[in-house]
Amino acid sequence: MIQQAQAGEIELAYVDEAGFAPQPPNRSAWTKRGETHAVTAKRAQRLNVIGALLSSGELMLAKLWKSVNGLWFFGFLMALVERINKPLVVILDNASIHTTKKLAPYWELLKNKGMQFYFLPPYSPELNRIEMLWYKMKYEWLPFKSFTPAELEQAIDEITVGFGSQYQLTFC
Repeated sequence: MIQQAQAGEIELAYVDEAGFAPQPPNRSAWTKRGETHAVTAKRAQRLNVIGALLSSGELMLAKLWKSVNGLWFFGFLMALVERINKPLVVILDNASIHTTKKLAPYWELLKNKGMQFYFLPPYSPELNRIEMLWYKMKYEWLPFKSFTPAELEQAIDEITVGFGSQYQLTFC
């Protein structure tokens, strides 16, 4: 499949979801011996993102301030298949929203539009290239600070627009 994508015969789409919190997590902290350490954890709604990292080098994202469910995921895939004008192979993990039988008619509709699916083996996130994108976004490209909801959306948008030029992924 990779050789077909490099030859331009097909488009590969590494697809997955990720959540972004407006506040960085409280992972650890230092306190002087004998003092009580208290950190107030800020809880806020997460910005969920559905993404497709394409073999052509493009990045397509959809942002939601809601939980991603099968219908949202299907809508994203419909937008993706309409945007790509060559055979499309979507590479997915085995998350429940990707495999639920309730959405079987929707999967058939996507297949009829020319989309093919390749499910990765269980417990192998390292095989889905978009996982590296999520890691880079969360731990390298986004500043370690608290965001307002609008600021977080803007930061995600800036990464999306700058992807391939200012923000790059390299694979061995």
